[in-house]
Amino acid sequence: MDAPEPDTPFAAVTAQTTRFGRIFQTYLDKSTPFTTYRWIGTGVLFLLFALRIFFAQGWYIVAYSLGIYLLNLFLAFLSPKFDPSLEQDEGMEDGQAGGLPTKEEDEFRPFVRRLPEFKFWFSTTKAIAIGFCCSWFELFNLPVFWPVLVVYWLILFGLTMRRQIQHMIKYRYVPFTVGKTRYPGAAK
Repeated sequence: MDAPEPDTPFAAVTAQTTRFGRIFQTYLDKSTPFTTYRWIGTGVLFLLFALRIFFAQGWYIVAYSLGIYLLNLFLAFLSPKFDPSLEQDEGMEDGQAGGLPTKEEDEFRPFVRRLPEFKFWFSTTKAIAIGFCCSWFELFNLPVFWPVLVVYWLILFGLTMRRQIQHMIKYRYVPFTVGKTRYPGAAK
């Protein structure tokens, strides 16, 4: 049985928005285990965006803004949720120097990301879709010399990744499972 009709137009719009939101969330939840296919879809969307920028010969500010935002998301994806440098500083003030486990009897602390993979994918896909839509409006086609933006983005990428890698080395954490030691008989 359907719900009774809402009394006001605002209530009708709210009811439809809530209904569409639930349907959208259902499809998002169903897509969660299909990591590879989700990222392939995002890659195809990014390729369409890149082709749009290349063939239109414009909207470089949109592409640059998208690049900066994706870099920010990637750094949050690589960063631990609980920053060891901040925790170590807090321990120093109390006279108890904490840190990552260095001995076998120390407590194991798994790597927990600041930005989980699913949220990283969803934010990336939304940003690329918004950038693609913006590339169809002349309002966002500002005249800029695009090589300067590319060089500036590459320098920014190099400096931020260097800092992130130094942080990983200093506090001995690896945000990926590739290359980690696997012991025989351990659960996969």
